[in-house]
Amino acid sequence: MTVSTSSWLREQARPVRRLLAAGVAAGGAQAVLLCVGAWLIAWVLARAVLAGRGLGDLWSAVAALVAIALARFALGLWQRRATFEAGAQVGERVRRALEQRLRQLGPGWAAQQSRGDIVTRSVDGVQALVPYYAGYLPQVALTAVIPVVILLAALPADPWSALILLLTAPLVPLFMILVGGAAERASQRRWSRLRRLGARFMDALAGLTTLRLCRATGREAALLAATGEAYRKETMAVLRIAFLSALVLEFFATVSIAVLAVLLGFRLMWGTLGFEQGLFVLLLAPELFLPLRALGTQRHLRMEAAAAAEDLVALLAEPVTGTASGPTSPPRASLASQHIALTFEGVSFGYEPDRQVLRELDLVVEAGTMLTLVGASGSGKSTLFNLLLGFATSQAGRILVNGRDLAALDLLAWRKHISWVSQRAHVFHGSLRDNLMIAAPDSDETRLRRALKAAALPEVVARLPQGLDTPLGEHGHGLSGGERQRLALARAWLRDTPVLLLDEPTQHLDAATAALIDAAVAALAVGRTVIRIAHRLDHLAEDARVAVLADGLIVESGRVAELRAARGAFARLLAADLAA
Repeated sequence: MTVSTSSWLREQARPVRRLLAAGVAAGGAQAVLLCVGAWLIAWVLARAVLAGRGLGDLWSAVAALVAIALARFALGLWQRRATFEAGAQVGERVRRALEQRLRQLGPGWAAQQSRGDIVTRSVDGVQALVPYYAGYLPQVALTAVIPVVILLAALPADPWSALILLLTAPLVPLFMILVGGAAERASQRRWSRLRRLGARFMDALAGLTTLRLCRATGREAALLAATGEAYRKETMAVLRIAFLSALVLEFFATVSIAVLAVLLGFRLMWGTLGFEQGLFVLLLAPELFLPLRALGTQRHLRMEAAAAAEDLVALLAEPVTGTASGPTSPPRASLASQHIALTFEGVSFGYEPDRQVLRELDLVVEAGTMLTLVGASGSGKSTLFNLLLGFATSQAGRILVNGRDLAALDLLAWRKHISWVSQRAHVFHGSLRDNLMIAAPDSDETRLRRALKAAALPEVVARLPQGLDTPLGEHGHGLSGGERQRLALARAWLRDTPVLLLDEPTQHLDAATAALIDAAVAALAVGRTVIRIAHRLDHLAEDARVAVLADGLIVESGRVAELRAARGAFARLLAADLAA
């Protein structure tokens, strides 16, 4: 575990210090009551066995023992509740921090990662922290507190026995330190295997259709089985070390108690130690080693938390390249206008230093107009959208929104002015109504019906068995590709924003469905500033305004009819499209 990871784990404990302290205090109080109860037991037995006292003489002591047992039970519940709440709060806070970081990193970053790996780190990784704060960390403190309480109680009763306990107790933590390195390395390997297994499983699940079409399910199943078997072996290696550690810890504790018991027996036989004192110390001896043994059995919680925290720290430290603003960002200007003009001035951007996608791009989109972007694959069309959406930041130049630099605007407020329809609209698990109201949670029935009509969806809703309340599978199971695109347009209508970004919503549709989408887009675009990416150039209207992107630059712009007649870059793209 690196120093930075250790510091991070300690930092997460600061907000829950009171809860952890309450749990440790409860454990210390239990130790004090334990010593009192052990003394009462020794006193009662000494009076009953050696002095022949009856229950009538000892009932008050027995009642006190019952009260002590109940008090210890109540303190145990309090301790577990406080420490569990501490672990839960840490887990919830880290989960929120991860969600915030993932939002800041944006979909551009997420698209380059394995979804399974992100899920494993943000779910299993956070879950591994909870028992560390709820179990291991309080146990570390109790391991320091309880033996001290017991030694202080044993010292006045029998100093020699207290000395023996003081000398033998360090054997347990010493062995824990000796085996700690091997155990931690095994836990790191196990966590790495779990990440790879989670990533492969999620990726296989997402690509199941492709695997079946390519008849590759058997091969993928074999790879999953091999990865799972490797994870099993790593888990068994960790368990072997844990069982060996527990065995040796029990051995040292048992030998120490046995040595003390033998010495106490001889001293009782020689008459140099009283029965009451000897029994009292003997009752306390196992309790002295109990927190040490418990710490040994819980060391795997620390190892799992350390392995998970290393990845969590790396994820939380991932640099944000977008202009995302959040709770820790400085205040930025908002945008109130409902008529928005966009201007690109010398904008450059590259995902790699030696590969520029956009190079000093200049472009003006007047308020309330539609511009269609065309260009070969990789020319920078989607990158331009990512810059507008704040998923990436221009490396040179600037983007102006009504004359104001986009970098100076509050990103969350800016996004409220944008509706984005991608090539493949995502449909979430839930009803059709749920998927519509993502765009506008306060929409009433009348507004929903208008959005459906604007997107040419009433006939689709009419044939669904439960209408708007029909459950839809994830990724739109139950809807065709064209119906999913019209659902995305209905969302855009519900958002009712002044800027509309369309990433070729008709790319994978048949001609009839594409015509329906185009009609819906035309109705939705009225009065809005629209930028549309188009690949099917032969469907563009003659008077549509077009800008041609090539090698990161706008090489040609104008009306379709003018560009067709000019026989330039647009004409070549159109010819290639028709020939395909």
